[in-house]
Amino acid sequence: MSDVAIIGAGPGGLAAARWLKARGFVPTLYDSHDDVGGQWNTSNPLSGVWPQMRTNTFIATTQFSDLDYADGTAVFPRNREVLEYLRAYARKFGLLEGAQFGTALTALAREGEGYRLSFDGPGGPFSRSVSKVVVATGRYNRPTIPDVPGLDGFTGRLGVAHAHRYKDPEVYRGARVVVAGGSISALEIASDLSMLGARSVHLAQRRQRYVMPKMIRGVPFEYYGFTYGAAAAPATDKERARAGMLEFALSHGGDPARYGAPAPHPDVLQAGFTGSQHYLNLVAEDRLTPVPWFDRVDGQTITFGDGRQVEADAILFGTGFDLNLPFLSQDIADTLEIDRKGLTLSEFTLHPDLPGLGFMGLWSQNGGYLSVLELQARFLAYSWAGLLDRTEGDLRHGLEACRTEMHHAGYQEQHEMALRFARLGGFDPQGQVDEAMMDKVRRSATTPLIYRLAGPDALPDAGARVEAILDRYGPDA
Repeated sequence: MSDVAIIGAGPGGLAAARWLKARGFVPTLYDSHDDVGGQWNTSNPLSGVWPQMRTNTFIATTQFSDLDYADGTAVFPRNREVLEYLRAYARKFGLLEGAQFGTALTALAREGEGYRLSFDGPGGPFSRSVSKVVVATGRYNRPTIPDVPGLDGFTGRLGVAHAHRYKDPEVYRGARVVVAGGSISALEIASDLSMLGARSVHLAQRRQRYVMPKMIRGVPFEYYGFTYGAAAAPATDKERARAGMLEFALSHGGDPARYGAPAPHPDVLQAGFTGSQHYLNLVAEDRLTPVPWFDRVDGQTITFGDGRQVEADAILFGTGFDLNLPFLSQDIADTLEIDRKGLTLSEFTLHPDLPGLGFMGLWSQNGGYLSVLELQARFLAYSWAGLLDRTEGDLRHGLEACRTEMHHAGYQEQHEMALRFARLGGFDPQGQVDEAMMDKVRRSATTPLIYRLAGPDALPDAGARVEAILDRYGPDA
């Protein structure tokens, strides 16, 4: 089998290396940082993780299928525990052999039937030619800050920053902070600051979303929102489920207006969802103040859309990320139809006009990534190894689906992405395991283990482990 250059040694790159290696390929990892981990390594300049951060997805969905966390790890692991987990995974599968750290990809261009890679490494620039490349550089490393009138002239002593650069709440102790955005990171940082010594915290949002906690009556949210059963439900059932979304949001997360936050739109699809364990309670305690979006900034004075004004020492924007693939040649970028939010790929992974070039994890998603990255890596490895009967026509149909379904315009759902790759790769358990096990699978959160029950690379102990996770974390049957 051929050599494969894998760009990025975060979760996506490690998953790709593990599964390509299992299929006889020879993967080499390249990373601009000096260690594995990607976002989960706080010493990486491209990481947006802060030292006190815990995962917002529960442990069984924040791991790969063939390695468990150390005994005693909490339901929501600390970021450093995720990093140690990724290091252990790399060691277990021998993924660091030949890995080149401190080595940044500067150019990727076609060369004959393969690709020419240019790097800037510890010893200076160098190039390498390969037939296959996996781009696993991550979706969240180019922060975007929206235009706000007067923002360039903000004079608060702590300045303007993106949430990606938030590292230490002590920096903001005693400060008046405005956090902007409705994402999980914006709510988590606003909550952090309001509990850890900021003088005041205002959260500016364009709209109020419904806010879901990490756990509901002792059960991780994934068992209510990201199950196999929900992903596999017929379209008519999904429409009925959407009709019940408002009741679900109010019964499980509560009405934000009753806590003192703005009332969200009654159509939950227009309002949207976000997640935070503490945000609404902090609003109810008057420790965190929701406000409309900015009208303008004048020096230290911020005027919001309803005319309210506050003096601020700092503004933190939790307002998303643009796609960041500056190393692609113009030819490849044009083929992929790249813009700031996405690129055109078949099944989020491949392009028929770029054989031997794969992409990992470059979509925005609600729910944990690690489970889905493993499944995408298996799909990619099985495709390149010739295990799947997929034609060029299938790939081109996938491109058209990407355009018409606008795969990169919004957020994908974790459980639906997992089932997509499982069906593509032949490891959906439906029809391959008995009905008693399928009943457990349907009630399960989307862990990677439910996709090791059948198909290629099935694990003999997967059933027992799926049952153990459901018994430990799931709701009562």
